[in-house]
Amino acid sequence: MRLVTYTLADSPHRLGAQVDDLVVDLATLADLADVRLPLDLLSFIRAGTAAQDTARRLVVGGPGTWPADAVHRIDEVKLQAPLRPGKIIGVGLNYVEHVEESSRSLDTDKERPSRPVLFSKPATAVTGPGAPILHNADLTTQLDWECELAVVIGRTAFRVSEEEAYDHIFGYSIVNDISARDQRRSGQWFFSKGQDSYAPFGPAVVTADELLDPMDLDLSLRVNGVTKQKSNTRHMLFPIARLIADISSGVTLEPGDVIATGSPAGVGAGMVPPEFLHPGDTVEATVEGIGTLTNPVVDAR
Repeated sequence: MRLVTYTLADSPHRLGAQVDDLVVDLATLADLADVRLPLDLLSFIRAGTAAQDTARRLVVGGPGTWPADAVHRIDEVKLQAPLRPGKIIGVGLNYVEHVEESSRSLDTDKERPSRPVLFSKPATAVTGPGAPILHNADLTTQLDWECELAVVIGRTAFRVSEEEAYDHIFGYSIVNDISARDQRRSGQWFFSKGQDSYAPFGPAVVTADELLDPMDLDLSLRVNGVTKQKSNTRHMLFPIARLIADISSGVTLEPGDVIATGSPAGVGAGMVPPEFLHPGDTVEATVEGIGTLTNPVVDAR
């Protein structure tokens, strides 16, 4: 399933399943079938396989079986961030070519890391499709982009092996890991990467059964229509299973947590000369099988 969180006019957030260019409201289908489903994606994930099986049964008939008041064209709704994660765990230096460009432009180590390089973003950094990335020139003149495959955790994971890792994944999405490169503080990235709007997330969460090989997905990023990043997840230095095993060796991963699995080469700081985002720019992050996450950059002063 391709799951979205959306609003209609001033409605509260709704949980829908997207099929082609249509969104079907899961709560409406559940009410008509006299069954219960959680009303938001985080609760849906926490409800486990029973909720997923119910939703699939309700959706399987297709548009011809859905009541008219449950169906909306995708251009009639406003997509929101799919959920507000409890934790967003970022992974640095996880593509080989990005290791090289970071050592050249960001003063990181030239050697490939022997273990995943981890950092966190707060949930307040999350923003949805179409929502603005805030550019505050009083805080940064080096606002940068990073297109990343996002892994959404579906089951509590603590000290899981690489062999068990995929059993704990609910699905996949996109995170644009926005960074204020000039806000590193004594080598620490939290303020650089954790400011409000620095984690565009969406446009949907695609369940794990729909993406059978997440380690072979094309991903790319464009700024104002010009391609800046283009790679494939097979070039990750530490694959998804290794990331989950490493993180869960000491940190409990909970349903709805998000792992942003790292950025390929092509970030603005690595350009010659460096390029950064400015108010008026539009950023499009694309991952095969998931879609495109588009956000404008606006002046936040």
